[in-house]
Amino acid sequence: MGRAKQTMKFATKAIHAGQEPDPTTGAIMTPIYQTSTYWQKSPGDNKGYEYSRGTNPTRKALEDCLAALENAKFGLAFSSGMGATDAVMKLLQPGDEVITGNDLYGGSYRIFTKIFANYGIKFHFLDLSDQNIINSYVNDKTKLIWIETPTNPTMQVVDIKAVGEISKAHNLTFVVDNTFASPYLQNPMDMGADIVMHSVTKYIGGHSDVVMGALMMNDEELYKKLWFIYNACGATPGPMDSFLVLRGIKTLHLRMKAHCENGRQIAKFLKDHPKVEKIYWPGFTDHPNHEVAKKQMRDFGGMISIVLKGADLQETFRIASSFKVFSLAESLGGVESLINHPVSMTHGSIPKAEREKAGVVDNLLRLSVGVEDIEDLLDDLKQALS
Repeated sequence: MGRAKQTMKFATKAIHAGQEPDPTTGAIMTPIYQTSTYWQKSPGDNKGYEYSRGTNPTRKALEDCLAALENAKFGLAFSSGMGATDAVMKLLQPGDEVITGNDLYGGSYRIFTKIFANYGIKFHFLDLSDQNIINSYVNDKTKLIWIETPTNPTMQVVDIKAVGEISKAHNLTFVVDNTFASPYLQNPMDMGADIVMHSVTKYIGGHSDVVMGALMMNDEELYKKLWFIYNACGATPGPMDSFLVLRGIKTLHLRMKAHCENGRQIAKFLKDHPKVEKIYWPGFTDHPNHEVAKKQMRDFGGMISIVLKGADLQETFRIASSFKVFSLAESLGGVESLINHPVSMTHGSIPKAEREKAGVVDNLLRLSVGVEDIEDLLDDLKQALS
């Protein structure tokens, strides 16, 4: 899979893994193989390429690069993060049970409860910070544990290694949604995950111009099962999107450093702001499971959530709409800073009682801190919160 990826450091893998000069022209950048099908010298003689729903050379280069970033052997790219999630759920059978978190991306909650629950799969939404709670829900029908860490949007930190040990002890498939951290900040595969999932749309792509998902894994049999689903169901991305993500990845390490630096300064500014009742950012020593975050993450990222002091829904909307540099929008992880109101945007599909139990209240705002000049971002926060 490209140049000796396992011996490379992260920045080198981001630029080179999975990619070789084009054998025909010597082009340094992976070509965009804009083709749906491939010439065969004789039936079955196709050099591994038959039809682009299943395999495309541009996408294959991206998948090898993604695998390298997560220290995995295999990677699969999907047309969205939800396409990747859907593929994992299709490993299950009616009657199977899944353990997952009670603070979860709204789209994941929706596909679990509104789609796969209809096929007889049972989901337990738990506080995953307590491993004893996880153990109490494991039974002979449990087949999979799905976690986010940090979680969306209250930045709960789950001990990946501890959950991995539970999964291994009970022979469960362990999936980690690593979207918020990115492979630059943590590598769940090294801590016991069987599958690492990403919404590539976010930090990996990094420029808010592509929708994509990915799964990375080490087990070849698991890879073959997921590849069959990927090919048979067809949620695969095209070559142009694959090319754009390959280009985005080349600056992932540089962008993540800037996200972390800006995130740290903004978190400190908001920590004692009179308009902020509560702040969620794993880098604070009083953040729940901060010590776990310090152990399993290389830095604390650019995602921050705040609860506005005494603000009703109308006031929260007013503040969310007052920013000049931050854009009010869904998604995260791009070079530009975004402000999001989870209750009405990304988490609208979660029932009020369930989301409030996890801390997703009406006056919570989520910030995706970009890589703009920090003074401009701080000035924007000051004026919007004034």
